[in-house]
Amino acid sequence: MATVQLKSDFIFELLKRFLQTDEGIAVKNKVNLVYQFNLAPEKIGKDEVSYTIDFKKGEVIKGPYEGGKPDTTFTLRDEDFVKLADGKLNPQIAFMRGALKVKGSLSAAQKFTPGIFPKRPKL
Repeated sequence: MATVQLKSDFIFELLKRFLQTDEGIAVKNKVNLVYQFNLAPEKIGKDEVSYTIDFKKGEVIKGPYEGGKPDTTFTLRDEDFVKLADGKLNPQIAFMRGALKVKGSLSAAQKFTPGIFPKRPKL
């Protein structure tokens, strides 16, 4: 199978760099959770690519979490993830509409807000 290129790859790379800054370290310390994202290029459940954001260690890894169970796993389409990260889609609304699947701690899921992502430069 060919490697799937996601629109959100850039956001995860940006977040990886952001977590090394003073502002990123403050976010890491505030959230202090592990999130796994299963992103589908088109349809949930098909050709999903996993990313792990470990706010305990300040790491972003392409692949599933390997340190046990993540606090929360989110499954959604790549396009919807980009909208969430940009603050154009509310996570709670996406969940209610079925565009965002949540597995694990709901209280940890509620800490997932667009504010944890750095602002992307306008292209």
